[in-house]
Amino acid sequence: MELAAERYSGGPLASVYLGGGTPSLLTPHQVQRLVERSALLWGHQTSCELTLEANPGTVTPDALAGFYQAGINRLSLGIQSLDDRSLQLLERPHSAAQARAAYAEARQAGFRNISLDLICGLPHQSAEEWQQQLQQVMTLSPEHLSVYSLSIEEGTPFSRRYADDSPELPDDDQSAAMLEQADQLLVAAGYEHYEIANYARPGHRSRHNSGYWHREGYLGLGPAAHSLLLQGWGLRCSNPSDHQQWAAQITAGQLAHRDLEQLTRQQALAEQLFLGLRMADGISPDECREQYGAEAWQRHDQTIAQLLQQGLLHERNGRVALTQRGLLLSNQIFVRFL
Repeated sequence: MELAAERYSGGPLASVYLGGGTPSLLTPHQVQRLVERSALLWGHQTSCELTLEANPGTVTPDALAGFYQAGINRLSLGIQSLDDRSLQLLERPHSAAQARAAYAEARQAGFRNISLDLICGLPHQSAEEWQQQLQQVMTLSPEHLSVYSLSIEEGTPFSRRYADDSPELPDDDQSAAMLEQADQLLVAAGYEHYEIANYARPGHRSRHNSGYWHREGYLGLGPAAHSLLLQGWGLRCSNPSDHQQWAAQITAGQLAHRDLEQLTRQQALAEQLFLGLRMADGISPDECREQYGAEAWQRHDQTIAQLLQQGLLHERNGRVALTQRGLLLSNQIFVRFL
C-alpha cells in the first residue's frame, strides 16, 4: 500500500475489499493494520465499505468479533450451499451446520451487512431441492446474496469427475430455470435483482462490485490481483499469482504490476457496455456518446437496435438494460460488443 500510495494518489476510498483465497485466516490485528494503513494513506469516505471474505469453516466467534472491531463493516460468507451432500460434492471444507453457526456468530459479533454466496446446478440437484435451499437462506435474511450457476473449471478435481455434458448435472435449460426460480423467490421476498448474479436488500448493493461494473477504477495490491487505473482510457494490469515472486518484487521496493495494457477509446467503450449491461440499471446511450464520442458509439447503434428488436434488451427512461430473457443469454450478448 505504501508503494502504491507513492504512485497513485486519489481518495478518499469508497471501498476496501479483502478477498481472494481465505483472508479470514488473517488475525484481527493484521486486518486492523491493513484497515488503518489504508485510511492513513488515502483516507476513507464516511460511508466506506470495508469487506472481508470469510470461509465458514475457518472463522471463530472471537475472530469475527475482532474483525468487526478492526473496522470491517461488511462480511461475505462463502457458504455455497446449506446442504451437506452438495458441500461434499463441491469439496467445501465446512458443513451446513458450520455455515449456519458462522452466520449467527457474525450477527452476534455486530455485523449488520452480510453477503452469502449460493451455487445452483449441482450434480443430481432438483428444482425442489434448490427451492428448499433458497427458502432456508431467506429465513437467515442476509442483506446481500450472490447466486451463481455451477461453472466447471478445467483441470480441477471436480472436472475430472463431471464433464460438462455429464447426465448427473442439470442441463442448460434446467440451470436457467433454477436461476429464474431464484429470481422469483428473492424478488418476492423484497430483494432487488440489481446485477446478473446479485441481489440486495434496499441500500445494500455491493459498493465494491458496483465500482467494477460502473468502471470506476480500482487498485489491486495482493498476489493475482488486477487493477484498472483511470489513466487515459484506462490502464489494466495484474500482479503475479506466485506468492514468492510477488513478495520478492515488493521487498525490492517495486510494485508487482505486470501485463500492462493501455486501452483504446473503443476498448473502453466496449467494456462500459458489457459491464454496464450486467446491472439492472443498464447503460445510457446518451451518456456513452457524450463520454466516448459519437463516432466511437456509432458502431454499436445497430447492435443495440437488433437486441431491442429481439427482445433481449428493453429501453426505459433513456436507459437500455437486459430483459429477463437477455439475462439468461448475457454472455452471448456481451461478445457482440467486443
